[in-house]
Amino acid sequence: MATVDSYFRFVKSTGLGEIIRDKLRSLDVNDSTRLQEAASEIQAAILDKEVPAEVSDAIRGAYEKQGGPLVAVRSSATVEDSAQASFAGQLRTFLNVRGAQNVIEAVRKCWASLFEPRAVFYMSEQSIDPSKAGVAVAVQMMVQSEAAGVMFTVEPVSGDTGQICIEAIFGLGEAVVSGELTPDRYLIDKAQMRILEKQVLRQEWKLARNPDGNDPEINTKQALPSSKTEAQVIDDAAIIALAKIGMKIEDHYGCPQDVEWAREDERFYVVQTRPVTTPKASPQPAVSLTDRESLARRILSGFAASPGAGSGEVVLLHDTGELDRVKPGNVLVASMTTPDFVPAMKRAAAIVTDRGGRTCHAAIVSRELGVPCVVGTEVATNTLVGGQTVTVDGTNGAVYEGRLSLATAKADYPRASYRTFTRVYVNLAQPHLAVRVAQRYVDGVGLLRAEFMIGEIGEHPRYAMSQGRGPEFADRLAAGVSTFARAFYPRPVVYRTSDFKTNEYRKNLKGGEQFEAEEENPMLGYRGASRYISDLDTFKLETDAIKKVRAEYDNLWVMLPFVRTVGELVRIKNVLEEEGLPRSDTFKLWMMVEVPSNVILLDRFIDAGLDGISIGSNDLTQLILGVDRDNERFVDLFDERNEAVMWALERAISIANEKGITSSICGQAPSDYPELTEKLIEWGITSVS
Repeated sequence: MATVDSYFRFVKSTGLGEIIRDKLRSLDVNDSTRLQEAASEIQAAILDKEVPAEVSDAIRGAYEKQGGPLVAVRSSATVEDSAQASFAGQLRTFLNVRGAQNVIEAVRKCWASLFEPRAVFYMSEQSIDPSKAGVAVAVQMMVQSEAAGVMFTVEPVSGDTGQICIEAIFGLGEAVVSGELTPDRYLIDKAQMRILEKQVLRQEWKLARNPDGNDPEINTKQALPSSKTEAQVIDDAAIIALAKIGMKIEDHYGCPQDVEWAREDERFYVVQTRPVTTPKASPQPAVSLTDRESLARRILSGFAASPGAGSGEVVLLHDTGELDRVKPGNVLVASMTTPDFVPAMKRAAAIVTDRGGRTCHAAIVSRELGVPCVVGTEVATNTLVGGQTVTVDGTNGAVYEGRLSLATAKADYPRASYRTFTRVYVNLAQPHLAVRVAQRYVDGVGLLRAEFMIGEIGEHPRYAMSQGRGPEFADRLAAGVSTFARAFYPRPVVYRTSDFKTNEYRKNLKGGEQFEAEEENPMLGYRGASRYISDLDTFKLETDAIKKVRAEYDNLWVMLPFVRTVGELVRIKNVLEEEGLPRSDTFKLWMMVEVPSNVILLDRFIDAGLDGISIGSNDLTQLILGVDRDNERFVDLFDERNEAVMWALERAISIANEKGITSSICGQAPSDYPELTEKLIEWGITSVS
């Protein structure tokens, strides 16, 4: 195993950290050309740097100690395989690698794969900063599998937790995950451990090691003998034995698992397991048609891969160079999808593929995105025509001619039967995630960032006003914010007013250079409450947007960032009242606690008129310790658990409790350090976000 520490040591010793941050700083991941350029430049920089001797020597020694066998080299990012984001297919795996130097090179390629364009886009969609993600690399003894596949310990489409779904192919399992082969499918009843359903499909080839090569990227397609092309991949006894292994893994982790397995010499090996990212879906059918209508209008049948229904014009894709052809509302049709297809998949109304099963990349990512998907049709790319309007039923695995009015199956996220004493909020920024996240066991949004929505608008607010489009800017911002207020209603949504720094305004927004000065230290510059006071007209665009949303949803509250003095708070509070936003039972005013003066004078800030505080532990830590949180030289010094920071956290929570107002935290610290979260609760914090 090359640990995450090895990766960070490599990045630090080679100076790659600044290169990575520079390439990503102003990147618009929706600009496919720039995304490709930035990702390629980062990867080239990684592959050009030498692995530190202590790391390469350790890898070489561990490998040679095992006798120099064939191995699989598998990347495992610190941010992947969570219950929210599978990262299906985003990073690289190398099979059948032999030789210490080849293993070291494969490790470096795994590190570089964190910055594949598809992975950078995917992380952006999940609100993950790639520059702070790490990569561990597992080096495993290679299993030359006669059979392999994927097992879900929950039926992945219906969400039935009483069933196990196994998909199987001959040879190496990569062809299942990629969707290159449509696998056998076996459905097992957990309670009785019996096979409920089997679909045995024709397989004409398998992926296997090239016996004549030692290139870790070359594994060849080999024709199967005629005796196997129509055969069941693993027999019934083996299916049940594998299902029992799946039950043990699920019991161990306490939640449904997505398991990659391999079989060699009649022995099963588990090569990876991760939480199933699919939320439980209603088993009701997505289409309400009579049998006659169904038969008359059905064009294709395949495997139900992601529930729901979507209609639109067909766009046929043959390679990743055509992704920009898929516009919002189109139906993406391809032989199979790869991880590079994710930007187009996000825009699609539905997805249809020729090949693949319920556990392939297209299926897993479609379910994460909430996009209806049918896989394994065999003939979609030959049957459907570009521009043709179709309706895709992802629950029943059917494609219909024309645009049908369908009863779409909704995801069923049951509410928890218990509540925690400390409220659990979420931090959000991207409107397309609102509905999905709102279905989880959360009490509301503790930090709704304005910056992403303003970035989507794409222009500086003062530039919009100079063009006579200030009201349009406010309307577009209100549309984004209302997405969250509507999705979470009646739970509170705490909107943090915009906190762009001057460099971010200049680089990221049209007209920014015209209205923003260059500052030596934007982090401590023209931002937060000081900006609102100096530029009230721009701030009033935000208050207009807030009022528009609150006219329909009174669960929207406001939080002010980077308030340096009590006087600033009073002035902004007065502006809100003048703009028709006085504090009330349904409108709460919070303040970020992220400047040391907020902690030192917190009782006076609260007396000026606050309903709550939320600790921004990222800025607070760097300002208390005098450490630039983005400077890799000080990565060891930037620690929220430092006694000075802990003193500030305890003081803020204690004073908030004494004054009878809400206290929360929306920085990164509770996510990274469970022991810190325990202290926050011990001190009496009322919520974490």
